[in-house]
This record gives sequence, structure tokens and C-alpha cells, in this order.
Amino acid sequence: MKLAFKILLALVVLAVAGAAVLWWLRPSALPEPGRASTAPKDATTEVINRGEYLARAGDCVACHTEPTGKPFAGGRAMPTPFGALFVPNITPDDETGIGRWTPDDFYRMMHTGVSKDGTLLYPAMPFASYTKVTRADSDAIFAYLMSVTPVRQQNRPHELKFPFNNRELLIGWRTLYFKEGEFIPDPKQNAEWNRGAYLVQGLGHCAMCHTAINALGGSSESKAFEGGMIPNQNWYAPSLTSNREAGLGNWEIQEIADLLQVGVSHRGTTYGPMAEVVYNSLQYLSDEDVKAMAVYLRALPQRDSEPPPTSQARLVSPSVMETGRKIYSTQCAMCHGEEGKGHPPSFPPLAGNQSITMASPVNSIRMVLNGGYAPGTRKNPRPHGMPPFSHILDDEEAAAVVTYIRVAWDNSGTPVDASQISELRKLLPE
Repeated sequence: MKLAFKILLALVVLAVAGAAVLWWLRPSALPEPGRASTAPKDATTEVINRGEYLARAGDCVACHTEPTGKPFAGGRAMPTPFGALFVPNITPDDETGIGRWTPDDFYRMMHTGVSKDGTLLYPAMPFASYTKVTRADSDAIFAYLMSVTPVRQQNRPHELKFPFNNRELLIGWRTLYFKEGEFIPDPKQNAEWNRGAYLVQGLGHCAMCHTAINALGGSSESKAFEGGMIPNQNWYAPSLTSNREAGLGNWEIQEIADLLQVGVSHRGTTYGPMAEVVYNSLQYLSDEDVKAMAVYLRALPQRDSEPPPTSQARLVSPSVMETGRKIYSTQCAMCHGEEGKGHPPSFPPLAGNQSITMASPVNSIRMVLNGGYAPGTRKNPRPHGMPPFSHILDDEEAAAVVTYIRVAWDNSGTPVDASQISELRKLLPE
């Protein structure tokens, strides 16, 4: 009798345990594959994660990290026409970083370009754009920076020429070129356009490169996005408002979004400083944010202020064209095609490509001399690249092939000469 009771008790225990397991394993109890858990998230973690995303959008790591250094520890030299600036440590180290800063200190710096101790910042720090960042976004970025590993690394003093080492001169610069104020949405535009404008004008600080810089290191708001040379990098940031350069008015939204986020599209490929922006920043943005940026950029008003080059300016001697054609056929056609149509997105087209026919031939010359790769991104982890030809072509030959691709196939560019090649050959590739 006792044995039967024990057996019955064991069966009851097993039945209860089995029922409990089945209840725990019911379909609603486990998250579906690829589906986020419905468990509440820690609010602080959410703010930090958002701050990391926004810091990516602002491309903070690109300037505040040396190529072989620790993230955000500073020390990177930024050459300018006025001397070298050394980027500060923004890790949360108490002695050498921003460990003793408050959210108020950080927002003041972002919004006004004034450091915690009252020092006026040089405009290599894009506070003229970051002033548009909202307080909530500034606080999130600060929370993220305070969560990274502190690095004890002293900041290097700037090495600026006289009189530019006198920060009091910045008062005049700020009067001329700095307008303080958070981004104000345009009620005439939809939410997507306004989100794109906020990212492009603020954290993206796109106008900082795509607007010409004058002798004082300032730029005119009326000429925003009209293109210009990037100081001390010797690349030309093309106009985003002219269809004779990189104007996007006749691009599809997805083509613009691909160029920004993937680094390549059927219309072109990013190289040089823009490839670095895509690699460090834009590839990590959401599809929705990248599309919003594309919507805003395509809507920029077209301002073709310069007339197209005259037929006289486009004249090329037959011997130069023949030399360029032979070099192109031997070295370039295997990727870009005999007719310059390319094989996009892997190998960009050259025929009808505005980046080839811009008034400034700098980028085309640099690509022929130094080659380059599109950035390796999450959506294009194995990009195709272009080899350098500086060791194969002399100045006359390089000038001939660059001239050829700028005027062949009904391209509207102008010829280049050997002296332009020689000047850029002296520069180290960025």
C-alpha cells in the first residue's frame, strides 16, 4: 500500500512539473526569432544607445581619435591654413578629458562654441552647425561619451601662427560667421524633410565641406552647399546645388541614399574625405534617417551661377586626345568600358558623370594618381577599388588621360595640363 502511494505521489509531481514546463514554453512566452523582447529596457541604457547613434551621425570619432589611438582620446592633428590644431580628449577622464563636465557644460559647448572654462573654440570644431542640435540630443551624446572608457591622455597645445594663436580674434570671426540657435522646423515642409534638414544642417555639418571657405576661415550662408576646396586636404567638395557638379535634382532618392549609406550607387562612388564620412558615420544611420537626408538634399534650390564652358575652352589637340585614348584603352577600359559606361555600382560610369566634368579637375587627377577605394560598409563590405597610376604615368600622360575622360563621350569638361598634375603629385594622398 505504501509503495502504491509513493508511485501515485511521484506521478502527480511529474504531472505538475510537466504542466509547468508546457505553460512556460507556450508560444507567447518566448520571443520570436529576430523579434525584440517586450521586457522593459533601462531608461539610462536607452539614452546612452541613442547618444551613440547621434555621435555617429555627428562623426565625432573621425576627429577625436588618432588613426592608431584609443576612441575619443584626441591628439589628432588637424592642419589648417593657420597652423595645426590638435583635437582634445573627450573621454570621461577627470584630469585630461571631460569627466568633470556636466550636461550643461556640454550643451553650452555644442550650442555656443564656448568650453567649460570659458575658452572660445576654434571653428574647426563645427559648433556653427552643432548649435542646431536640440538639448535632448546633446544630453544623449554627453551620456554616451560619459559611458566610454576613460583615457588619461593630455591634450596637446595648438601650433598656430601669429596672430591666429590669439583667441580674442575669434570674437570677430564669430560676429561675422556664427549664428547661434537650435534648429527650427519649417512648418511648410513635412516631417521627413525637416528630419533631413536637421541632420544635414546640424550633426552632419555637411555645409562645412561643401561650402567654399574664405581667407578668414569663414563661409557665406548665401553660398551654402555651392562647393569648394577642403582646406589642407586638397580635395574638392562638389556643389550640391549645381547639376553640372554634384547637384542631386535629377537623382532618384534611393540613388542619393545609397551613396550616403552604402558608399556606392548607380550614379557614382564616394572617395577621399566623403568615403571617410560614410565609413565612420553615415553607414550606421537608419534607412529612414538616410532617406530623410536624401529628400532634403535633393530639394536644395538649384543655383547654377556659372555658365557652362565654351567650345573654345574645351578644345583639345588631336595628339593629346589620341594619347589619352590609348592610355584609357590600356589602363581604364577593362573596368569603366570603352564607352565610359562603367559597370555600376562596382565600377562607376565616366560618361555623363558630373564629378568628372566639374570645373575643378582636382578629384579626377587625384584618383588617377593615387587611386582609391570606396568605403567598406555594412551594405557593401567588399568594395571595389581603383589602383594608383602615379608610378606608371608621367605628368604629360596623366594630363592626357584625365583630359580624355573629361571631354570624351560628349562630356562637358575642359582639358588639364601637366603643371596641374605636377602640383598634385607632390601632395601625399589623404
